[in-house]
Amino acid sequence: MTNGMIDIREFHWMMDMLESIEVGLVVLDLDYRIVVWNGFMENHSGITASRARGDNLFERFPELPAAWLKRKVESVVLLKTRAFTSWEQRPYLFRFRNYRPITGTEAFMYQNLTISPLVSTDGTVSHVCLIIYDVTDTAAGRKALERANAQLEKLSQTDRLTGLLNRGAWETLLVNEFERFRRYRHHCALVMFDIDHFKRVNDTWGHQAGDEVIRTTSRILRQNLRQTDIGGRYGGEEFGVILPETDARGARIFCERVRKNIADTTVSTHAGDINYTISLGISIVDDTQSDYTQWLEQSDKALYAAKEGGRNQVRIFGEDLGPD
Repeated sequence: MTNGMIDIREFHWMMDMLESIEVGLVVLDLDYRIVVWNGFMENHSGITASRARGDNLFERFPELPAAWLKRKVESVVLLKTRAFTSWEQRPYLFRFRNYRPITGTEAFMYQNLTISPLVSTDGTVSHVCLIIYDVTDTAAGRKALERANAQLEKLSQTDRLTGLLNRGAWETLLVNEFERFRRYRHHCALVMFDIDHFKRVNDTWGHQAGDEVIRTTSRILRQNLRQTDIGGRYGGEEFGVILPETDARGARIFCERVRKNIADTTVSTHAGDINYTISLGISIVDDTQSDYTQWLEQSDKALYAAKEGGRNQVRIFGEDLGPD
């Protein structure tokens, strides 16, 4: 060592190698002054080694996570062992722009970081080495795979025709809501409804027109849902809605609004204009139901009563009709 500076000759072979490959190398003294700044760092920071050398790292790059990096360095110096962090823990240390053509959609370079103590022959550590690896391709690939998996997961839970939850996904949330009631005793209403005389729609105007009626129904339903409400296509022309924190009065108001919106809507198809109605049944969760299936059955009974009563109406189990 000379004047506290590391003898470059001790690792000149490392420098020759690291100047020619895509890896960043920064050597710091224990006051965080830059001693070595290789070509990778020059190219991506726009700062030459001659300008960087001797500068305090955090004064030169005030955006760096100083407290975090100092804790890492202090641990490395104390234990005389390497430390490693991946892009998954911290996406980058230096915010370098990403210039890779394949992963050009990523704004910055993802980095893995190794911090190594440089131990002198007398066993002391007076410098540390930061090695920065560009792992943008790996990170971008992982993120793309995660997005694809998330999309597949969403598709597996979504009804393709309506964009609502499919029966399996919706019924899972119904089970969860029933269990939430048993624990917290919160109000919750369950609505089941279907399209009146839907078979007649298909027979008269065709299945494509029938699909358009179902899509229109789902669109109107979504327009009336609150953020916490859960709508799903239960099957065919039947739909289900979970209304958390909603009593019978609130559920009736919701159902009447949806019913009137649909009754006032004309669906224009290639086969002609279609006007149609829906019938709705409501059940409020309570202690008489031993499981979610009984809750569902009560809504179905209320829906059946609405059908029997002349259609295009709302019925509530326990109010508009008795338990049996």
